[in-house]
Order: sequence, then structure tokens, then C-alpha cells
Amino acid sequence: MRSASRNEGVSPPRGSGQRLLVVDDDPRLAELLETTLSLAGYQVAVVDCGTEALHACDSICPDLLVLDVMLPDMDGFTVCQRLIENGARLPVLFLTARDAIEDRVTGLAMGADDYLTKPFSVLELLARVHALLRRAGTTAEPSPVLRFADLTVDERSMRVRRGDRLIALSPTEYKLLRYLLVNADHVVSKDQIMDHVWQHQFDPGVVEKLVSRLRAKVDAHPPALIHTVRGFGYSLRRPGGD
Repeated sequence: MRSASRNEGVSPPRGSGQRLLVVDDDPRLAELLETTLSLAGYQVAVVDCGTEALHACDSICPDLLVLDVMLPDMDGFTVCQRLIENGARLPVLFLTARDAIEDRVTGLAMGADDYLTKPFSVLELLARVHALLRRAGTTAEPSPVLRFADLTVDERSMRVRRGDRLIALSPTEYKLLRYLLVNADHVVSKDQIMDHVWQHQFDPGVVEKLVSRLRAKVDAHPPALIHTVRGFGYSLRRPGGD
């Protein structure tokens, strides 16, 4: 998956909490898809085979399926066909490394709603997902305010509050806080922070200093929200959480 060029000048469309199921047996690509779609405002579940995809569709009832064609137990075409046979009615976006017209025709004939050929850009992926959800009637205007415990982040004004206290953050501190917020209750590593805050890899000590500065502002008064998970990274957690 290609990163969006900084010169494209286009803001990717955002989700509003719709449930997406990603089915891909490539761990690296699956992680990238999960991170990208989660940051765009979607709830994302990931499985790595067709059998698990069928079970997950029954259990979580996703609003959209992002489905790789080549899977270890059955191909994506078969998964799509079985979902239709089971009465499932959800948009399906096929991912494939094959660009043959026959494959596209087969996928669309099997019930797929759209097709992306690898490698693809982040902007193209998000645009296709948004368009399919809009067509299915599951999009809504996203809230410009992110909330977690007594922490609020207004994405329009870029103002951050903890309770009634207004917190002044630098642009980099704001990006880090937002990244922690959209991944709340999950652990993010230093490498992930570097990738999403700076898009570069360098001395992890820089991340430690940035987290320390952010923690001094956000957690100036207890209870603390930003937690260090030793050996793994950092996590935004509610007071009293594990």
C-alpha cells in the first residue's frame, strides 16, 4: 500500500464509527489496513482466512468487507459467494495483486461492489471505502470532537481540554495525542508513533521526550490517562482501567 503524497493536497474522507472487516493473510498489509482505517474513524476487525471471515460476518455484522482475493483456505470469490448464499447484504471491496480483466469481471459477477489492485494509495482506499458506505447508506457526518474520559479534542478548532482546563499543545504534541486517542485502550509502539507523527524513523529517545512533554500537560492533575507499557509502548487508558 502506497502512502499518500504530501503534494496531493487532498484530505481523505473520514468514517463515523462504521464497522469494517479486513480479510488478508499478509500480516504486514493487514496491520497497515487496520491502522489506516482506524485512524480514518472506522471500527476495524481483522481476520486472515475465509473461514474466519464467514464467522466474523455472523458475529460482528460489519458494514463493509475489505476482502483479499488470494486466501489460504478459500479464495475471496468463494467467500463472497457464500455470504450471498447465507443472505448477507454488505458492500465488498476486493483487493488483489492480479490486474487481469477476467479477475475483475469474476469478482464483480460474484457480488463484489468494487476492486482495488495492489499496490494502491491510502487516499484511493479511503475514497473507495467511503463511496461504498455512502452508496449503502451507512455514512454520516463525523463528529468533529473526539472524547475519552474527561479529555476532549475538537478537530475543527484543534483545541484540547481536560475537564474544564484548556491545554495548549504544539502541533507535534497534538498529533501524538490524537494518535493515542484514536487508538485508545490499545498499545502503540515507538516505531508506530514515529511513522504516524513524523513519517520517519530515528532515535526512540525523541519519542520518549515527546511523550513526557505531552504527559506533563495532559496528566498535570490526576488521574493519569497516558500510560507506559514497558517493553511495548504507550497507551491511553481510562482511570481504573487495567
